[in-house]
This record gives sequence, C-alpha cells and structure tokens, in this order.
Amino acid sequence: MNTFFCSDYSREAGEDIIGSATNYQTYILVECPLPWTSEAFNSKWVPQNLRLLVEEVKRAKLPIRFLLIANDLSHKVNHTTLLIYQKKEGLSNGYHKQEFKLPNIEQVAAVVQKWLWGISINSEVETNTARDILVCTHGSHDKCCARYGAPFYFKVTATTADLNLENVRIWKSSHFGGHRFAPTVIDLPEGRYYGVLDPDLFRSILTRTGDIQCLNKVYRGWGILPAALQTLEKELILHEGWDWFNYKVAGKILEQSLDNNMILAELSFEKPSGSLYTYQAKLVKDETKTQKLKSSCNTTHESLITKYAVASVWVTSSKVMSYST
Repeated sequence: MNTFFCSDYSREAGEDIIGSATNYQTYILVECPLPWTSEAFNSKWVPQNLRLLVEEVKRAKLPIRFLLIANDLSHKVNHTTLLIYQKKEGLSNGYHKQEFKLPNIEQVAAVVQKWLWGISINSEVETNTARDILVCTHGSHDKCCARYGAPFYFKVTATTADLNLENVRIWKSSHFGGHRFAPTVIDLPEGRYYGVLDPDLFRSILTRTGDIQCLNKVYRGWGILPAALQTLEKELILHEGWDWFNYKVAGKILEQSLDNNMILAELSFEKPSGSLYTYQAKLVKDETKTQKLKSSCNTTHESLITKYAVASVWVTSSKVMSYST
C-alpha cells in the first residue's frame, strides 16, 4: 500500500505556495510539554479551564489563533511561558508582543481572560527576545509535520546556536495550517509564513542575507495581509530586496468581481526614511497555477486552490522625504 504524504504531492504538483498565510488579529501561544493529541488542546497537559476558553473563543468567532508551543526544556522548567501577539493598527511591521511567565499552565486561562477584558496583568515580563520562530512539528495532526517538521526543528535549533542569535527563540508548534508545505514556519513578531524550507534557506531568512529570489520558492505570505494581496507583496519584496523587511505596510482589497477572478487591491508602505508610497494593483486568477489538490494527508477529496497573478501595478501617491543639509 502506498503511503500518501500531502507535502510530497504538493511538491510534485509544483504548487506555488504564496498566498497561503492565514490572517489573524491575535496569536496566543501557550507553552505546553509534548506529547500533543491531534486536536492540540485536548492534550493531557492542557487544563480544562483553558480548553473551555479556547472553545468559547472559537464559538464567538474571534480572530484569535491559539497554539501550543514547546522547546527542548519545556518539560523541565518550573514556569509556563505565555505569549500574546496582537496585530498593530494602520501601517505596521507586524504584531506587538506581550510575554508572561506564569507559575504553571493552570494560570493561563485566567490571564488570557483578563487580557480579553482589557484588564492589566502584573505577570508581564520584559525580554530581549526579538523573534519567536514557530516550526510546526505537530505529527499527530498531520504526518508531514513529523516527517519534515521535526527533523527541521532539530537542525535549525543547532543553526541558531551556531550563529549566536541569542535574541531568537525557536519553538515547536501545534498545527497552524499548510502542512502540505512542511517544514512550515511562522516568524513572529512580523507574522510572515514560510514553507518547503531547508536549513540554508532558513539561514537566509534569519539573517536576511543571500539571494532574495530564494523567497520565490519558500515564502507563503505575510499574515497581516489578505491572501490575494500576499502575491502583490511578494512581487514588491523581490523588487525591493531585503530592505523591504524594514518597511511598514498596510493593504486592503478595494473591489472584487463576483466570481473572485479579478481583484483590485491597494498596498501602502513607508520606508524608514519616512517616504510613503501607495500602489494599486489588478490581480487576476492565475489559471496556470490554480489547481485541485489534496490539502492534507488525511483528506480524501481534492480542494480547488486559487492563485492570483499581478496583472498591472501603478503608483497612486508618493511622498518622498528629502533631507536638506
């Protein structure tokens, strides 16, 4: 019997992975030792009060993604790390982080509840961590994340140690979508998604060096933008280079046709100099890249994965800062 791996299938089909980052207002990351069950919050270390809160938030359809995270020390430490990443308003470079160190995982639900009600919490801590990188290793949810995610996590923790990147933390994470792109990663606080990674490409992303064209293959998109706009943002990255990662961006869909085959989008960005540009673009359904695929190892049916191409782009406004000496 042939064993089906959705990530092998996606690679063989030549699927373009851009436009597959999910757009959430908030990520709530809870440190919890493994093992995790297929539905992560049913795992044995997750207390009932947290499980109920996650279900409540889901029922209320709040734009919040709860994830379990762990590293190689999670089963030994005598505290629980809780990270809340909240999307910044307007022109932004991603998410704002709040970090809490709690005596145990039983305290998490009460702190999150207070946070949801806007009540100030005194267990917040300051850290020098600049980036939290989540690698999906959730093999009980999809076997590709065990097959590709787990060894990748092992290799890249060694890479960050070699590079002496003390302000970068690498976490194993429960499922956040796109297991067919395993190994798949979210880079916070930006909220950018990557997939089909190997350690060399990951090193480029970590250090923002090397050929920017490498993103063509591994960039899933920026989670602060709607899926169709992620295609436009990738084109701008390839044009601007690694400098783009220092820009603040905002984007929106202005119009879309009833069949969704044509979208008019707007993307504004501000450079560190203060120069501000607004582009509009016509995005059209890309018939050559839109295809039917099995999106996970466990599914029996194929889904239509629609991809967009940038048909035309024009500048609608620009305000260039000039410095007089």
